[in-house]
Amino acid sequence: MGEVDPAFIQEPEHRPRISYIEGKGVPLIDLSPILSSSNVSAIEFEGLVKEVGDACKEWGFFQVINHGVPLEMREKIDGASRKFFAQSLEDKRKVSRNEKEVSGYYDTEHTKNVRDWKEVFDFTIEEPTIVPASHEPDDTELTEWNNLWPEYPPDLREICQEYGQEMVKLAYKLMELIALSLGLPADRFHGFFKDQTSFIRLNHYPPCPTPELALGVGRHKDGGALTILAQDDVGGLEVKRKTDGEWVRVKPTPDAYIINVGDIIQVWSNDRYESVEHRVMVNSEKERFSLPFFFNPAHYTMVKPLEELTNEQNPAKYRAYSWGKFITNRKRSNFQKLNVENLQIYHFRISE
Repeated sequence: MGEVDPAFIQEPEHRPRISYIEGKGVPLIDLSPILSSSNVSAIEFEGLVKEVGDACKEWGFFQVINHGVPLEMREKIDGASRKFFAQSLEDKRKVSRNEKEVSGYYDTEHTKNVRDWKEVFDFTIEEPTIVPASHEPDDTELTEWNNLWPEYPPDLREICQEYGQEMVKLAYKLMELIALSLGLPADRFHGFFKDQTSFIRLNHYPPCPTPELALGVGRHKDGGALTILAQDDVGGLEVKRKTDGEWVRVKPTPDAYIINVGDIIQVWSNDRYESVEHRVMVNSEKERFSLPFFFNPAHYTMVKPLEELTNEQNPAKYRAYSWGKFITNRKRSNFQKLNVENLQIYHFRISE
C-alpha cells in the first residue's frame, strides 16, 4: 500500500482531521460487581445497571474493565494475529474470502463505497454458521458459512476458538445488564442468540502515507446487536458524540474493552438506546491492530421493537425485518462496490 489509490480517498466532507478531540467522558464501567463471588450489595448492582443504561442512552458506547476475560488469552490472540498479518500477501491470500465463503482473509473491504485502509481475517463463532443462501426475500434456501483456517500460525484456530467463547460469555453478561437497564428480565435477549451468527474480525491497519485522505474504516454504525472491541495502544477509533456531532477519539485504556450498542439494540429498545456512528483513523508512522467481536442473533430472528417497550403512547418505530436477509445483503455490499447505499435500519423505520 504505497501510493494511494483513489479508491481509498474519502469525499472532502468525510476526511479526517489530523488534530483530534480526546473523548472526555466516554464512560468507563467496572464490571467487578457481577464477577466477584462475594455477595454484592443490591445498591452496588443497581448502580452498575444504571451506569450501563446511562452509557447506552447518552453515548451508545462505553469501556469496561474487570470484565473477566483473562489477559493472557487476549495477548495470545493478539500475538497470533500479528504473526498472521506479517506473512506475505501470497500466503494470506491462500485463505481469501470470496462471495461464497465470507470468512477468511480480505483486503478490499468498502464502507459507504470507499475502500478501507486495512486488511482483515474473519471467523464465525458457530462452525458452521447457518444463513440464508441469498438476500432475495422470497428465497427460503439456507447455506452454511464455514471458516477458512490458515496453516500459519498453526495454533491460530485453537486460540481464536477459545477467545471466541470468552467473548460470548462477556456478551451475555452485558446483554443481561442492558436488559435490566430497560426494565426487562435479565435473560430477555438470550433466546435470540441460540443459533448465533456472531463473528470475530482480526484487523490490521498498516501505516498510511496520507492519513488525512483515507480512513481505516469509514464512518458507519454496526448492524448487529453488540460489538466488543479490543484495541492496541496506538488508538484511532473515533465516535460521533451525540451531544454536538463532533468526532472524538476513544483513548485506549489498558486491558479494557470498548462496547458499542448495535442497530439491533436500537430497534429492540424502540430508539431508547441508539447505535452510534464511528470510524477508524490511520496514521503515517504506526500500524494498528484491533479485534472486534460482533454479537449477532440467529438468522431466523425477525428484528422488531420488543412488545414490552411499546404501547399506544410509544408505538413501534420500526417494522420487523429478517436478520438473515439483512446480513446476506450487507455481506454482498461489503464485498462488491454497489451503486446504492447498503441496507440500513432506517429503511425499516415507520414514518410517523
